[in-house]
Amino acid sequence: MTSSTTPDTGAPRERLLSPAYATTTIGLFSLIVFAAFESMAVTTVMPTVARGLDGFDLYALAFAAPFASGVVGMVAAGMWTDRRGPLQPLLASLATFSLGLLVCGTAPAMEVFVLGRVVQGVGSGAMIVVAYVLVGLVYPARLQGAVFASFAAAWVLPALFGPGVAAFVAHALGWRWVFLGIVVLVAVAAALVTGTARRQPVPEDPGSASPARLGWAVLAAGAVLALELLGSGTGLTLLAAAGAFVLVVVGLRPLLPPGTLSGGRGLPSVIATRGLLAASFFCAEAYIVYVLQERWDLTPGQAGIALTCVGVVWASASQVSSRLGERVSNGTALRFGTAVVLLGLTGIAVLVWLRSGGTAVPAAAPVAAYVLASVGMGFAYPRTGVAMLAATTDEDRGFNSSALTVADSLGAALALSVSGIAYASAERADLDPFPAVYALAVAIGVLGVLVAARAARPAA
Repeated sequence: MTSSTTPDTGAPRERLLSPAYATTTIGLFSLIVFAAFESMAVTTVMPTVARGLDGFDLYALAFAAPFASGVVGMVAAGMWTDRRGPLQPLLASLATFSLGLLVCGTAPAMEVFVLGRVVQGVGSGAMIVVAYVLVGLVYPARLQGAVFASFAAAWVLPALFGPGVAAFVAHALGWRWVFLGIVVLVAVAAALVTGTARRQPVPEDPGSASPARLGWAVLAAGAVLALELLGSGTGLTLLAAAGAFVLVVVGLRPLLPPGTLSGGRGLPSVIATRGLLAASFFCAEAYIVYVLQERWDLTPGQAGIALTCVGVVWASASQVSSRLGERVSNGTALRFGTAVVLLGLTGIAVLVWLRSGGTAVPAAAPVAAYVLASVGMGFAYPRTGVAMLAATTDEDRGFNSSALTVADSLGAALALSVSGIAYASAERADLDPFPAVYALAVAIGVLGVLVAARAARPAA
């Protein structure tokens, strides 16, 4: 590979695969690849898992569980890295993630499967925070946007082959091997990135993070899961679900910068936008394979093509966003991205509603709308990380990285829990549940557009 030079000094221009960064870049890229494959695989085979374990009543919870429990891992990793550096939390996150995969792959019942998803979420949440911290520690600011874009690009191979491979493995060997096979691959990626983490210094000033934040994280995660379980009932359980929602808000507040829950200008709105993007899009994604199978009679492999298209388009949009760099501000990228996400989700909701009413709608139509939403995600999602790091110092890098991923994960978990309530309520009323789920995704998308408009404005 020919090295290029900077035009003003003639010095070699640093790139992600320059000798100083190559091993770290490949290691982080590989971790995201395997995490992406796991995500694609789970979305593809979840209807099969639910049928095999007779657990459709826990379908939404199986998706929400790792998002919710991931908050605990994120907060713990943020505190841990601020005090001890990234190595120890990295090793712990990889071990926990692998343990969760093993529990899922050997689960005898849907309840145990959901437990495995909880454990897996703790590990993956911590792993994501450590990755963000390493980006801030290892790479100069001018390369950070490219790193986050590479994280999106890491979804391309899993998007191209993950759904098909998962469907094939589930058919040939059983769905359990979709989980068990990833454990070995994670170990390979870990070997590449632990060396970099080991070389990072322990922070001299670890800040004043309180261990109580971990308790708030546990409270928020538990309340999100309780919300889905209680909200699917009636009467007093609905009142209990309302109480669980209040606990989610109470638990979230100490985990985020002041003003995040109210959409405060600047960093708080950046983090809130990330949470709303995740909530709207992943709520829609969790049901896309399911609705394509149930309403359009597609096979898991055919429905998985939608995930393939989305992964490629998301990564491509992320590359465009990265290459535009400062020519398009972070605020503009967030406003554009959230608007496109909303447009795509609205398209899915309308098409699912028409199909529910008996209108002949080709399967390609909701897939196209889903792909359109991924354009917005690819353009805006990586920019939230860049904007967060731009407002971060050495003292609060771990906290802000944790806050960004907490908003991401808990936003998705909360939306999925509420979607489970909407699904169950529609079924009790003898209505098609899928339009209710996608109406929820659209409503969250509207909030995302409104909050993104405040992200570029600094606090007064």
